Amino acid sequence: MKFGIDVLLEDRKQLARLKNSRIGLLGHPASLTAELHHSLDAAIGTGIRIEAAFGPQHGIFGDKQDNMVETADSIHPTHGIPVFSLYGKTRHLTSEMLDAFDILLVDIQDIGCRIYTFISTLFYLLDDCAAANKQVWILDRPNPIGRPIEGPRLVPGQESFVGAAPIPMRHGLTLGEAADWYCQSHGLDLDLTTIRMQDYHPDQGPGYGWPLHEHPWVNPSPNIPTLNAARVFPGSVLLEGTTISEGRGTTRSLETIGAPDILIQPILEKMQDDADDLFEACRIRPCWFEPTFNKHSGNLCQGFQVHTDCSVYRPEAFRPYRLMAMFLKTLRTLSPSYPIWRDFPYEYVTDRLAIDVINGSTNLREWVDNPDSGYPDLDSRLVSDEVSWLNESRRFRLY
Repeated sequence: MKFGIDVLLEDRKQLARLKNSRIGLLGHPASLTAELHHSLDAAIGTGIRIEAAFGPQHGIFGDKQDNMVETADSIHPTHGIPVFSLYGKTRHLTSEMLDAFDILLVDIQDIGCRIYTFISTLFYLLDDCAAANKQVWILDRPNPIGRPIEGPRLVPGQESFVGAAPIPMRHGLTLGEAADWYCQSHGLDLDLTTIRMQDYHPDQGPGYGWPLHEHPWVNPSPNIPTLNAARVFPGSVLLEGTTISEGRGTTRSLETIGAPDILIQPILEKMQDDADDLFEACRIRPCWFEPTFNKHSGNLCQGFQVHTDCSVYRPEAFRPYRLMAMFLKTLRTLSPSYPIWRDFPYEYVTDRLAIDVINGSTNLREWVDNPDSGYPDLDSRLVSDEVSWLNESRRFRLY
């Protein structure tokens, strides 16, 4: 199969449309051609006038390791063009940035989760380019976690940089599809072009969204080291709003979770008793780890790792959001006084608990802390949101 960038590079007519315009390009380390050339280099090599580059969270080079570490504007060391940060002084396109291009190429590898900030960056720049009468071309890439939809839709009024629109945690769209949905649902008057992938079949194995064995996995951000981490992320990201480590500071971040002061075996046993179906499409391995930075740095943690890189994996049956929600619920049930919720400024939000910002509402926290609530209560509420999103988003699918 071919990514949007490779389709564009082989299309003389589309390239000709670009060559009389000033071009900007939004990219990061996974913005690569099939030959693993960076899209910026490849585009410049065709003679396109790239006048400016843009980087999302973690920077165009992916050099910022941790969350909430801003990137400054710079000059590209090879091409000598300005590199504007969309995760620094601003997360929107400024007038200076907009003045640098006529057409903005967007070529970033997303992972299909509302809280992963690349989709928020996309939505922000769609708004900005529509207001400034600029064109946007999406060079489409796979949603590596495929079509399954899971998790709550963001509640209106709870928007943030990790929740820029009322979509569920696992939304099931590529960025090209999501851009089309956003423009239509928000009434944007924008000249939008999506360069579609070729031979992309998100419902087929073995990758179920990612072209496994055809294209290598390259970290789209420093702490998504594997396809497995991308699959687990829509659940494990909830731990960022808690005192539990989500594995940052280890080599398997966002697929390994734990803390120094929990006993994992009784937690897993009760989770399986209460929601056995959550264990059917993955493997859960109890483990120990010691983070080298971030939460519990230098302390031995007990926890578990979620494995989808095995024969039991079935994308429709794997529900990482429910799995991690049940972990938090079970921890609260077995240890009622455990200090789960972490109170700190999270992604530029200071007036809400981080878990509420991540979840897009207070619903998860309230469910976890309510001793009278159970798994069926969570499941029924999620099903309602998931069905409504499926009905709304299905017509925007391009593949």
